[in-house]
Amino acid sequence: MSDLNSSDILGKTNQLRVVKQLDFGLYLDGGELGEILLPNKFIPENCKPGDLVKVFVYLDSDDQPIATTQRPRIQVGRCAHLKCVEVNKIGAFMDWGLAKDLLVPFGEQSKPMREGYSYTVFAYIDNASQRIAGSTKLNRFLPETADGNFSPGLPVKLLISGRTDMGYKAVIDGTHLGLLHKSEALQGIQIGKKIDGFIKDIRDDGRINLCLQKHNKASRDQLQQQILDYLESQDGVSYLTDKSLPEAIYAQFKVSKGSYKKALGGLYKQKLIRIETDQISLNKY
Repeated sequence: MSDLNSSDILGKTNQLRVVKQLDFGLYLDGGELGEILLPNKFIPENCKPGDLVKVFVYLDSDDQPIATTQRPRIQVGRCAHLKCVEVNKIGAFMDWGLAKDLLVPFGEQSKPMREGYSYTVFAYIDNASQRIAGSTKLNRFLPETADGNFSPGLPVKLLISGRTDMGYKAVIDGTHLGLLHKSEALQGIQIGKKIDGFIKDIRDDGRINLCLQKHNKASRDQLQQQILDYLESQDGVSYLTDKSLPEAIYAQFKVSKGSYKKALGGLYKQKLIRIETDQISLNKY
């Protein structure tokens, strides 16, 4: 018997050793969970006792551990954007790619969930029942303040998890929560979308601001030159100002409104452009 404990196995993918074969399936060494059944329909070809097999372990309808070679859309300790397929008196049930849907109890819903809609969910083991469950109250499980692993300019993987008055909430590298301000949001931001981003800065209270382009002198200089080239092509005048819609700015320069405003500010300080209410223009015109 292996020394794996239940928290290493339940709700996660592991390589487990086959200990015996019966007519209805294989039994795997599940450490503290004992022997775990892998039903015949999930057994890889030529798999036999003594082999290691990569499986995901969850609980069946009788709350007994069971293994599958299917790959769920979420694992314990992680977030994913899942579709709600049913709401009943127990809670909301999410499609996570397995026969038995994932329960999000009413008490773990940040707002009432509706069938047919998708939500960003964190998977965890419920202490009372020891069952795998989901929660949309992400801040109960993921910190909103930075640790020593984050610094401005660091590239990160983002999962856009929700919308706020200030912009978009995002899960950072699956471990923390941060904010992508509206001025930093590019065209096409969607809830549930996975995108590459950067740590913009760490606020005094430790909260994390995000951006989708690096904020450094080199990138600003490149954008400034793009703006100057665009002005030259437009006879020295552009109607894309610091008041223009983010979508219009992104359509032309593929940058956020925040980056565009900073680039305009840099050109203005160099006395290369004039900024007026409804247009910007090259100073030589």
